Amino acid sequence: MALVIQKYGGTSVADAERIRHVATRIVDTVRDGDEVVAVVSAMGIRTDELLELAAEVSGRSHPRELDMLLTAGERVTMALVAMAIQDLGIAATSLTGSQAGILTNGRHGQAEIVEIRANRIREALNEGKVVIVAGFQGVDPDSRDVTTLGRGGSDATAVALAAALTADRCELYKDVDGVFTADPRLVEAAGKIDEINFEEMLELASAGAGVLMPRSVEFGRRFKIPIHVRSSFHDGEGTWVKEETMEQAVVRGIAHDESEAKVTVYQVPDTPGVAASLFEALAEAGVNVDMIVQNVSRDGSTDISFTVPGVSIDRATKESEAVAASVGAGGVTVDRDIARISVVGLGMKTESGVAARMFRLLSNEGINIEMISTSTIRISCVVRADRVGEAVRALHTGLGLDQATS
Repeated sequence: MALVIQKYGGTSVADAERIRHVATRIVDTVRDGDEVVAVVSAMGIRTDELLELAAEVSGRSHPRELDMLLTAGERVTMALVAMAIQDLGIAATSLTGSQAGILTNGRHGQAEIVEIRANRIREALNEGKVVIVAGFQGVDPDSRDVTTLGRGGSDATAVALAAALTADRCELYKDVDGVFTADPRLVEAAGKIDEINFEEMLELASAGAGVLMPRSVEFGRRFKIPIHVRSSFHDGEGTWVKEETMEQAVVRGIAHDESEAKVTVYQVPDTPGVAASLFEALAEAGVNVDMIVQNVSRDGSTDISFTVPGVSIDRATKESEAVAASVGAGGVTVDRDIARISVVGLGMKTESGVAARMFRLLSNEGINIEMISTSTIRISCVVRADRVGEAVRALHTGLGLDQATS
């Protein structure tokens, strides 16, 4: 008997019919002889609807109360799925994140899982029950407040539970067939990837590939939990995210992110400690900085540019302006009309020339590169947001990914 963790996203449980379909899939797994813990998201766009409602009620920030509100969506789904499973003749029980023993830090809206005390889940499994857990949420043991894990948090919940319960496999059911070589909405020739290394998937997820939350991939890599990303609408194979793959592709996929902004602090005094002051302030404010470029010093001053996620633009601007004023810099500008494009592949560790090909392909399309950053298996460029589609399609074709699967 295997223990299987299954996660169902919002599209998979968007209405009563789909909830019954999910219940049937879970029951079929149980009747095949396996134990199941299912993690569920809020139905459809329920989370977005709750956010809009909160904005209508209040224009202020209420992190604690917002977490209380948003966790309601998953609680609705977990109860409905449990009901549907029971109607099919299988015992089931639903648990909130706190009832399931998911303990987090106290950072509302972006909490991190610090421990899972899964005794209640194990007791229910021992009683022969399917356990339905509300994703995206946990509890801060110090304040005993409900917390949420941020966008895609149900993926992290599922993989973390797989690690805590020493599950045999973790299946993430979504409204796509798996992980693709690029966003298929942007690139018709994008192909499904059969298997991908944790390291590659983490780079793609961090670079904007929305199919998986980076933290879920980190859990999988840390605890060596293979993740099967597959469609909730058919039984076909999806994409296996695992420690080792049969082939190390030079380029595995391309990701893009249009949500970032470029912040520039200009006319910064070119003296030791200024950059440290800027990025220490950003770190203390919880702003994750990605790409950084410092221009060559001229007349005793320089410009420092960096990119930040869309959700952090206001905080990054505020902190940058404060530091600029304190060190006597010229000021701060924010450019929201940018996009980041990233090429990822484990084979780039040993294959030379990928960067040159990437830059030449963009040049051939007349696309200017504004910033560049690299890791051993990733090359990222910042371009104008209105050119991102052309850029991704040109790179996908020029790097040999059209209809590619691996």
